[in-house]
Amino acid sequence: MSVTVRVASPADASLIAGFIRDLAEYERLLHEVEVTADDLRRDLFGENPRCFCDIAEHEGQPVGFALWFYNYSTFRGRAGIYLEDLFVKPEARGVGAGKALLRGLAQRCVEADLGRLEWAVLDWNAPSIAFYDSLGAGRMDDWTVRRLSGEALTRLAAS
Repeated sequence: MSVTVRVASPADASLIAGFIRDLAEYERLLHEVEVTADDLRRDLFGENPRCFCDIAEHEGQPVGFALWFYNYSTFRGRAGIYLEDLFVKPEARGVGAGKALLRGLAQRCVEADLGRLEWAVLDWNAPSIAFYDSLGAGRMDDWTVRRLSGEALTRLAAS
């Protein structure tokens, strides 16, 4: 049986939270995970969704997910998709789930005339980098990601 991709539903909130924990464990960042199924229900399926999620299934079982949101390129003058997380269970890697999830997002970009699909990958994650390279995804070596969070974010907001 081939891989299928479906849009996540509110009933998937706990599944998605589990996938996020599995991804964080793989990335050695489990200690940073705070998300709950309730958070996901609010932000994915609430009145004003902040992000979206697709689930990959193989042989009828969920094996991976892609969590994404729209961004905007002022230079291109059009929206795009930012892929926040892509994860496939280790035992399901190689069946095409990751490619199916990315293909679905690429199709969404093309059909909606979006300008790009982008994401970040940890620099030590050689298997994922090789996979992305095989799809033709380019590196953005001239860019450095910056982040404000926690106390720094609160301090700036109060200044």
